[in-house]
Amino acid sequence: MEIFRFVFSPIEVNTYILADKDGKCAVIDCGCYSKGDFERFTGFLEKKNLEPVLLLNTHCHFDHIFGNRRLLEKYGLGAFCHKEEEMNRRNSGQYALFFGLTMDTPPEPAGLIDDGQNISFGSVSLRALHVPGHSPGSLAFYCEAEKVVFTGDALFAGSIGRTDIPGGSLDALLNSIRTKLFVLPRETVVYPGHNESTTIGEEMKSNPYFQLTSNK
Repeated sequence: MEIFRFVFSPIEVNTYILADKDGKCAVIDCGCYSKGDFERFTGFLEKKNLEPVLLLNTHCHFDHIFGNRRLLEKYGLGAFCHKEEEMNRRNSGQYALFFGLTMDTPPEPAGLIDDGQNISFGSVSLRALHVPGHSPGSLAFYCEAEKVVFTGDALFAGSIGRTDIPGGSLDALLNSIRTKLFVLPRETVVYPGHNESTTIGEEMKSNPYFQLTSNK
């Protein structure tokens, strides 16, 4: 599997393209805000001869779903997410206004994903991990064969997602990371929703949120 990362929108969200050996690809968190963002995205797909067949949302905060409608209109791809993200999807336009941005309400999801569910496209298999805390329906997508996990805004390099927002819970997020992510092999590469990649082992060793809470 090949992994390609794009950074889109004024919020600088990571959009990932996961491509199998035959050119089938999944998109995780299409953050294309502008027409230019989407043209860069589609131009890359065309250059690489990639066919998008799956759209996954780690969660439905506005910056992670900016491009959902564009993907639906161009490729007929509806998004898959957790059922607990409906509030965030419906209110995404309102939340975007707080950042001086505008967006239409994104399309309804094509389907819902449960904790532990296996999701496949082409020759690639992913497992969904429910990691609430940043948002109620946050998901991470783990590929055991490739030893990679896409964590959305749950876990970052040296940090964790915000919890001072509707539906957020610091205790829930720390528990999610400990019980769903820190049980993965330490060499697992973490691809977060913002900023650069890291590894599970590095975050277990040095993430300040877990150094501070290790004695609790």
